[in-house]
Amino acid sequence: MNKRIILIGMVAALGLTAKAQHNHDHGHHHDHDTTVVEKEKQLEGIVVRSKNGIRRMVGAVNGVSIHKEELFKAACCNLGESFTNNPAVDVSYTDAATGAKQIKLLGLSGTYVQMLTSSLPNFRGVAAPYALGYVPGPWMSGIQVSKGSSSVKNGYESITGQINVEYQKPGEPETTEINLFGDSKSRLEANATSNLHFNDKLSANLLLHYEKSMKEHDDNDDYFMDKPQVEQFNAQSHWLWNGEYYIMHAGLGLLKEDRKSGQMDDAPLTTYNFPYEINIETNRYEGYMKHAFILDHHNGTNIALLASASMQEQDAKYGLKEYYVNEKNAYASLVFETTFKHIHSLSAGLSLNHDYLGQRVRTHVPFTSSSEHKPETNFDIDEKETVPGVYAQYTLNLSHKFTAMAGIRADHSNIHGTFVTPRFHVKYMPNDLLSLRLSAGKGYRTVHPYAEFNYLMASGRELVVDDLNQEEAWNYGISGALNIPIGEKLLKINAEYYYTNFEEQAVMDMDTYTKDGMPQVHITNLDGKSYSHTFQIDATYPIIEGLTVTAAYRMNDVKCTYGGELMTKPLTSKYKGLLTASYKTPNGKWQFDGTLQLNGGGRMPKPYKMVDTGEWSWDEEFDAFEQVSAQITRWFDKWSIYIGGENLTNFKQKNPIINGNDPWSGYFDSTMIWGPIHERMFYAGVRIKL
Repeated sequence: MNKRIILIGMVAALGLTAKAQHNHDHGHHHDHDTTVVEKEKQLEGIVVRSKNGIRRMVGAVNGVSIHKEELFKAACCNLGESFTNNPAVDVSYTDAATGAKQIKLLGLSGTYVQMLTSSLPNFRGVAAPYALGYVPGPWMSGIQVSKGSSSVKNGYESITGQINVEYQKPGEPETTEINLFGDSKSRLEANATSNLHFNDKLSANLLLHYEKSMKEHDDNDDYFMDKPQVEQFNAQSHWLWNGEYYIMHAGLGLLKEDRKSGQMDDAPLTTYNFPYEINIETNRYEGYMKHAFILDHHNGTNIALLASASMQEQDAKYGLKEYYVNEKNAYASLVFETTFKHIHSLSAGLSLNHDYLGQRVRTHVPFTSSSEHKPETNFDIDEKETVPGVYAQYTLNLSHKFTAMAGIRADHSNIHGTFVTPRFHVKYMPNDLLSLRLSAGKGYRTVHPYAEFNYLMASGRELVVDDLNQEEAWNYGISGALNIPIGEKLLKINAEYYYTNFEEQAVMDMDTYTKDGMPQVHITNLDGKSYSHTFQIDATYPIIEGLTVTAAYRMNDVKCTYGGELMTKPLTSKYKGLLTASYKTPNGKWQFDGTLQLNGGGRMPKPYKMVDTGEWSWDEEFDAFEQVSAQITRWFDKWSIYIGGENLTNFKQKNPIINGNDPWSGYFDSTMIWGPIHERMFYAGVRIKL
């Protein structure tokens, strides 16, 4: 398929749609799709409800809210598969051997996106590489994606944005829902959610999930698994007490996951007389409580105490390497909020965050005369950081036409000292057809390199980690949304530009080599410039009753200084085009959804010559590629069935795992991922509501 023709077609569709729509809903009500804005008592803030599955967020912060209707348009087995139809968020593999994934927002990796669940910080440190698989799709009632520096209420770590996952709430109607799923790659899943109301104030729910990969897959015959075999059990329970002057949310969760990969059973052995195996065992426990004391209903005056805690234990073996970590996090926040004369709002509070990571790194080399192992690398790392903080945030809302939000917080780290985080957002909406936003803010992040990037140990590259500074970056954004009435319909157009500039950054340099020419990955402090420019335009239009089309185009200019040279960030597409169509029949019984993605090419890390073959490891650039996915859903009274396919163009990297036939070699590399690593996949499932 000619990439230029596809791109021209998508831009033409965007321009056509541009004649008719302007996303006026870019931040407000008066949406002609029967949008209702309501303030929930349960500390969840402002939400937008509508017939469609995606809506612009209300308020000064730019973002979108993805509802369950949108999640139903694809398989959406977990959080990582929930952004198929979202032009702003990319999800890609960072390592083919372990299945580690990351979100990219504003052209930068997911470490710069603050992850929240139920509006509380979550999935830090060692959880980051696999957290996108820790939230099953059927558990979610919605996802809010905010871009830029966001609010100071949730901390200082948001640099490119926040992603907040809302689980199914216990206060929803008493139902039990079951979701069963299977795909052609032998993955089976079962999910169940159930709500129970004890009385008019107390309710609870139970969320259960089980998945298992039944077979090994090696499509390119290199005797190395193309995808890890994962078995996961996941359970959570949430509780709600909804009184007139006191509201309580609480929840507990546990997860157990076994992740296995490596050489196939019939692989010819090379260096040692045993195969290269990857085993990652994870046990995770988490809980939270949110207490709200309502002092004045009329002015929304309340005091809230929020707290969460998690512990994740991961025991990973990558061939002869071992990495063990026991990570514990505790977070608490005391918040006061009030509104004056329905125009002025104030939020102020105290926070405390504590991280502890007890880590053990080992490398073993077998004796040739016995089966015992002699440790070659042996070190322990204990990382502890405690950060108390204070913040204040003021919002001015003038009849929803002008909204300004200014926030500042000060935090003190026992490692990095005191730092101040200012953030500012403004929205101007002169009428129901146009809204404009501006934002500026700072963000900070403490890096835990071995925990966050432990998947790098699966490859043969030498891993070198320097003593890292705290990351520090400014983010600036401007966006506009326009609604253009065309007959009785609205053409919605949104355009935005964001600039992120790093003053301090932990740089993952994959362009370095050892003295004898072996590939290396060096995580070091930024010495020079590092920035990201992102421009995006998207448009949505309901062509006929039941049929909605969205077209989007995004450009990325992401550069960083590697070894004293300012270069384009590797493995990052220069642009992305997206075209989605969703049609639901008038009787609501059938639904058809399709998505076309065009991902632009980009730079690869510097290639090297393989000693044994004399061939170059990979090309200096990767080409653009397209992907198509589609799903058909049949709705019944209390249940629905769905079938679909992903990567229907069947495009994949020829060798996503470099030198997979000799994983003991220093040339073995599973991190050079720029595109799909699996062939086309078909799936089917059923949703049942009792």
